[in-house]
Amino acid sequence: MDVLDGLRAFVATAQTGSFTAAAERLGLSNRLASKYVAELEQRLGVRLLQRTTRRVGLTPAGRDLLLRAPALLDEVDDMLAVAAEGSRGFSGVIRVSAPVTFGASHVKDLLLRFAAPHPDLSIDLRLDDSHVDLAAQGIDLAFRIGAPGQQSLKARRLAGIGAALVAAPEYVARRGLPQAPADLAAHDCILDTNRRSPGQWLLRRKDEEVSVRVRGRFMVNSAQVARDMAVSGLGIAYCPHFVLGRALDDGRLMPVLPEWRSPDAPLSAVWLEGRTLPRKIRALIDFAAEDFRTRLS
Repeated sequence: MDVLDGLRAFVATAQTGSFTAAAERLGLSNRLASKYVAELEQRLGVRLLQRTTRRVGLTPAGRDLLLRAPALLDEVDDMLAVAAEGSRGFSGVIRVSAPVTFGASHVKDLLLRFAAPHPDLSIDLRLDDSHVDLAAQGIDLAFRIGAPGQQSLKARRLAGIGAALVAAPEYVARRGLPQAPADLAAHDCILDTNRRSPGQWLLRRKDEEVSVRVRGRFMVNSAQVARDMAVSGLGIAYCPHFVLGRALDDGRLMPVLPEWRSPDAPLSAVWLEGRTLPRKIRALIDFAAEDFRTRLS
């Protein structure tokens, strides 16, 4: 057994809590992942994991090793990548997490552009509106809108995401157009439960900021579905600009209170604190910062 194989198997098992999940992450059989860890323990002369019928846990020696092993593996991968990338570009796998709608509309194409000059690079994109556990799922980089989340994460702000109030002409013809933010309280509003406070809409005009409590029959955890409901005439939606697409241009939606805008929510790249980022991850973050700067401005 190669010591690095044993370390990779140990780290994946410790982070996921099972040999099965570790084997899936590493592309190994369950038996081989368990064998690698056992051989590493034999070589070190200490037990690193406590096995139970349901889950594996860390021994004190395992906890100490887990504090240092991921950074060591990153350094080795980075060193090998530098030697290989001189002639053929980045290689290996980058595992990326992103919100569902933003990931489908922007991150997918970003990753395609980034990977194009690197034929040996594989991308594993996981779309999920929840803040996934990067360590447990083996995620190298996550794109998040709003507060990054866990304190164990490092973040780099890439852009600001704005939002707009919109409604279908059919709805406006039936219910009228709000003339001030306070009027929203009397309208049917479509609530996006991905927002931190779905029923409390914060609006800004120059130096003036107001918070309006809204309500409606429809709540959904998807900005894209909220937009579609607004297109169907079901109410006023507060949608991020990236989901509106051509709906404003082709007249399916119209602006509501256009002089009022949302405070920008930060779009960030986040990764686990304490890791030495491989060159390909650093390159992806830099690429995303420039790409989103031009495409989301």
